[in-house]
Amino acid sequence: MFESIRNHKKYLMGFLMILIIPSFVLFGVQGFSDGDGRGKTVATVNGEDITQLDWDQAHQVESQRLRESMPTLDARFLDSDEARYATLERLVRERVLAAAAQKLNLYTSDQRLARDLQQNEAIASLRRPDGTLDTEAYRQLVGRQGMTPEMFEARVRADISVRQVSQGIVGSGFASPAIAQASLNAFFEQREVRVVQFAAADFAARVNPSDAEIETFYNDSPQLFQAPEQVDIEYLVLDTEALQETVSLNEADVRAYYDQNASRLSGNEERRASHILLTVAPGASDADKAAVRERAAALLAQVRQAPDTFAAVATANSQDPGSAANGGDLDFFARGAMVKPFEDTVFALNKGDISDLVETEFGFHIIRVTDIKAPEVKSFESMRAQIESDLKKQEAQKLFAENAEAFSNLVYEQGDSLAPTAERLKLSVQTAQGVTRQGQPGSGVLSNDRLLSEIFSAESVEKKRNVAAVEVRSGQLASARVLQYLPARTRPLAEVRDAVRTQLVAQRSAQLAQEEGAQKLAAWQAAPAAANLPAPLTVSRDKAQGLPGPVLNAALSADSTQLPVWKGVNLGSQGYAVIQVEKVMPREARDAQARQQEVQQYGQWWSAAEGQAYYETLKERFKVRIEVPTPPALSAAAR
Repeated sequence: MFESIRNHKKYLMGFLMILIIPSFVLFGVQGFSDGDGRGKTVATVNGEDITQLDWDQAHQVESQRLRESMPTLDARFLDSDEARYATLERLVRERVLAAAAQKLNLYTSDQRLARDLQQNEAIASLRRPDGTLDTEAYRQLVGRQGMTPEMFEARVRADISVRQVSQGIVGSGFASPAIAQASLNAFFEQREVRVVQFAAADFAARVNPSDAEIETFYNDSPQLFQAPEQVDIEYLVLDTEALQETVSLNEADVRAYYDQNASRLSGNEERRASHILLTVAPGASDADKAAVRERAAALLAQVRQAPDTFAAVATANSQDPGSAANGGDLDFFARGAMVKPFEDTVFALNKGDISDLVETEFGFHIIRVTDIKAPEVKSFESMRAQIESDLKKQEAQKLFAENAEAFSNLVYEQGDSLAPTAERLKLSVQTAQGVTRQGQPGSGVLSNDRLLSEIFSAESVEKKRNVAAVEVRSGQLASARVLQYLPARTRPLAEVRDAVRTQLVAQRSAQLAQEEGAQKLAAWQAAPAAANLPAPLTVSRDKAQGLPGPVLNAALSADSTQLPVWKGVNLGSQGYAVIQVEKVMPREARDAQARQQEVQQYGQWWSAAEGQAYYETLKERFKVRIEVPTPPALSAAAR
């Protein structure tokens, strides 16, 4: 059936157009979008729904980002309820801040957008040797994210506006040194404690379960002994990095590249400049702006007549608080550090030149170039390795772009095997056994959520056809085909008997440790003199003395109004601990530098807390409602 569809797809498309176009005329776009499978509503912000599809797509993007930045990250973490819920919370936060930015009329100027894009390393790598942007490569870069350049730039502009919402609060927060020190002293208070731990492992020798008990535990807990569904697969990868190994270079091309780019490859030219700034208030009238220009022109005439007085004139007249006190000096900077009109002027002047008036979003500038630091041009031999690497990378990117469409089409059209695609593009078919939905951590391709989702789809498992090409990461496409499928199953007792016994012994050992610990606690509380306790430890939040987190928290949170005080801590599978808090002491003294650093850190915490409080206010203002229950682990952590 599917072969018939492929062979007659042109006629089928024409037939579908005949059916679809009248439907749009009669029912409109809304009639189709209402049933578009976006799924149930999982959250609402400002009256707008976030659907299951929105959530799934956002988590897919977030998972991919984390995999690329941390290749060894366990795939099971990304698939957990906690990780997915964290993605939903981030998605809600983005929508809340976007609504606030719109409400506050926060707008990102073209200059600010350009500066942000210039700082994007991925975009910067697309510049040609002459410094111009390779627009086609830029279009392909954003196209791999499913966007046009206009859509991408609109998203970046929106992101910048959104950041302004929280930065207005976080950037203005502060805490006085007195308050900071008082809070920190209380937080890092020391306590002298005695701790007795009842480790579960110490009770394991007392546990000797019978065969009947092992079988009962196995039957009562089958979920602990599940073998997940697995597949044996073959897969194919089109990779830019691998393509680099196939590229051979011509010596003449390498030399020509050096000749054309020697200055750029040797490093960025830096310039040192001083300026006099007269600011123009936002929304100033034409008359006010003209008056500022007139004052700036008078200062320009003054410094041109006596260039040596530039620093003194800047100190007396410049309205740039960051440089006026230094005679207007801005130190050395490279291209991309200043707004474009300012930068273009600086890099067009010679050393010692004074510019005409330069107008920017900040006001009117008078600029003097005081020094030029040009990097020493490196020799061809010293740059050969880097040039060859750059050229191979560029050629590999071209090859990837040329082959990507063929790869995608071939794995679809020749769906019964990956061999035709491998033969056509000179790739190697690889195999993997026992692949689960969680993938193989650290394996790159086989830890990609999107590819795994395609592999375990019903059609892939049942039909055993090539899955659609998936962009695993930038510059890497992959497809796979299921060779054998093994459904999830409960492993037989004979296969997991040792594991069952180990888990049963661990569970009962922990119970014995907890019972013993609770009994000792009661006895020692009744007769403290009979307690045989170890030497005391001095602990604090920054000096745990090797104590487990729950034990340390219990010791520091115990009511110290009547000392000594006893507490018992259930450590779950680790056992039990008994604590006696004997003494409360002030924190250790800090030198002046350490105290200053602590106050700065506290100020950052305080600003972050104010930012979070502001966000909670915005959530109420925009009527945020999350329909998905909080995962139990996160609920417990919040308590």
